[in-house]
Amino acid sequence: MRFVLCFAWSAEAAEGQIYSELSALNRRAEVATDVFNSKSLAIQAQKKILGKMVSKSIATTLIDDTSSDVLDELYRVTKEYTQNKKEAEKIIKNLIKIVLKLAILYRNNQFNQDEIALMEKFKKKVHQLAKTVVSFHQVDYTFDRNFLSKLLNDCRELLHQIIQRHLTAKSHGRVNNVFDHFSDCEFLAALYNPFGPYKLHLQKLCDGVNRMLDEGNI
Repeated sequence: MRFVLCFAWSAEAAEGQIYSELSALNRRAEVATDVFNSKSLAIQAQKKILGKMVSKSIATTLIDDTSSDVLDELYRVTKEYTQNKKEAEKIIKNLIKIVLKLAILYRNNQFNQDEIALMEKFKKKVHQLAKTVVSFHQVDYTFDRNFLSKLLNDCRELLHQIIQRHLTAKSHGRVNNVFDHFSDCEFLAALYNPFGPYKLHLQKLCDGVNRMLDEGNI
């Protein structure tokens, strides 16, 4: 599940070099300020957290090309649906921050046995969610917005339990911000409407999620 757990930590690495590389990547990614770029956001989040983790250094980036494409498409459809660029950016930024912090906790062995068990349930639930998202698109007349919304809210609840001991109320608020939007039945109905304006977005989203499933990254 690379999208959630693709961070690797390397002990005692040269942090100055990593900061330099991240800064260079960040400058290049922000050249086109009007273009939303999930990789750029991930780089910024990494830099911020690295400043608080002086004994650790990052070895890989958070988001590969496929998951970046999915995030960027989620941003586009959210912006069109809400007609609010700032809100769409906030939702995707919060999603990236959640994934980043979850990966850090996992890679640093911060979870107890109960939380590890919850993490396994969460990974299975996300995998089920991904397969359902694709199946509802590929098979006509199978879409059930209530079922899909429940799957998303199941993921939300597991995530709250996993991070309960570790993250602040602000992080829990970010979780709710993300899932309040994506689990909204009206949003899901609009997204899956075969005659609606989001048909192309859904196709691109499902293509990306399908690739992630094929690659074993979700």
